[in-house]
Amino acid sequence: MIRVLIAEDMHLIRTALAALLRLEDDIEVVAELDRGDQILDTALRVRPDVAVLDIDLPGMDGLTAAAQLHERLPECRALMLTGLSQPGNLLRALKVHVRGFIVKDAPGDALAAGIRRVAAGERVIDPELVAAALETGSSPLTARESDVLRSAETGIPTEQIASQLSLSPATVRNYLSNAISKVGARNRIDAIRIARQAGWL
Repeated sequence: MIRVLIAEDMHLIRTALAALLRLEDDIEVVAELDRGDQILDTALRVRPDVAVLDIDLPGMDGLTAAAQLHERLPECRALMLTGLSQPGNLLRALKVHVRGFIVKDAPGDALAAGIRRVAAGERVIDPELVAAALETGSSPLTARESDVLRSAETGIPTEQIASQLSLSPATVRNYLSNAISKVGARNRIDAIRIARQAGWL
């Protein structure tokens, strides 16, 4: 029996996924979560074989949770659910040892099949997503530029970003300027939009 943890913040989608998987004779849903910051503790308690994770979760994004799972519970393999709109996430996912990547509009039987393959140690990645990721490429942003853009996304002023990240306001402005230039944006809002859509944040 393959033990599965599901983390998806949209209630209707999460319950539909769980109901679909419960129809399978060889799959047991052992946990359903709506927050990313609950994944590691729950997984350590229920010991799933596969964690099916949405990327965009409150509390902690699915990729960060997948990295934590790989470090603390390596026998649990992560399978991400995503939309085609953020192909850059695939490259980030591969860096944190995610074993599967399925788009949310895949056929219903693709998830169960993907779970079985990931549980068996295979890698499962939607070919359209691979093509889109290769076209988009890896993020041109440094880790610090990404941090600054994420903070700027909340709408706080430069001085507050500087305080949060232990940087000077001038350094924050430099990082923002570099990020805007690297992604070909008009301003910080445009840079955040471009980076988000590409899956670089």
